[in-house]
Amino acid sequence: MKPVGPFCAPSFSPQRYWAHVPTQAVQEALRGIFACWGLPGALRVDNGKPWGSVRDLPPVLALWLLGLGMQMLWNPPRQPQKNGVVERSQGTSKRWAEPEQCDDPEQLQSQLDDSDRLQREKYPYREGKSRLQVFPQLPHSGRTYRQRAETQQWRLQPVLEHLAGYAVSRRVDSSGAISVYDRNLYVGVIHRGKLVQVMFDPHQHEWLICNDRGEQLRSKAAPEIAAKPICRLWSEPKPSNSSR
Repeated sequence: MKPVGPFCAPSFSPQRYWAHVPTQAVQEALRGIFACWGLPGALRVDNGKPWGSVRDLPPVLALWLLGLGMQMLWNPPRQPQKNGVVERSQGTSKRWAEPEQCDDPEQLQSQLDDSDRLQREKYPYREGKSRLQVFPQLPHSGRTYRQRAETQQWRLQPVLEHLAGYAVSRRVDSSGAISVYDRNLYVGVIHRGKLVQVMFDPHQHEWLICNDRGEQLRSKAAPEIAAKPICRLWSEPKPSNSSR
């Protein structure tokens, strides 16, 4: 038996390893998938980096996907049965690809590709027909994606509408500020230590900061919620904070 690599060790935790993958690398991989298979109508993901945040604002990768016209479906924490089709598919791929027999990630990827092709194109699914024969639309979603045309295809409005549905808690720090998308927003030193609620106003394009009674304390411009910084995953320095 060949040695077990670190990527398929018994203690393997997908979420733990995802935390070490640069978000830009995930974005580039998704772009390649979309170019090959087309844009999906929805994407079901787990919570945690880089996909989601339980009881907090969606991460920038999710905002980028929303702008491409996808519905984001976050699995409830610790409820894998809510994502049963994918869980079963991963189990089948693990059995067929035999990751414990692979010397490196490249060999594992090759065996996963082969097992996917076998399941999709050869293995009997219904009345002796393969999945591809039963579902001829499998090779492409019908929603074309081209990276060169992404700026024309991407839309800000779905992002604004989605963010409008959030109200998240923040605790004001000792300097009187809170953090929203790694950007410090000044609330006031008289509020330090207090919990505040942060919401997004899609009409004024602002962050609204309210106290526990729902009274507005501050409003802050949100220049980071725009096409260019989101599509670049905020790789450029964020704009400096301005008080109002």
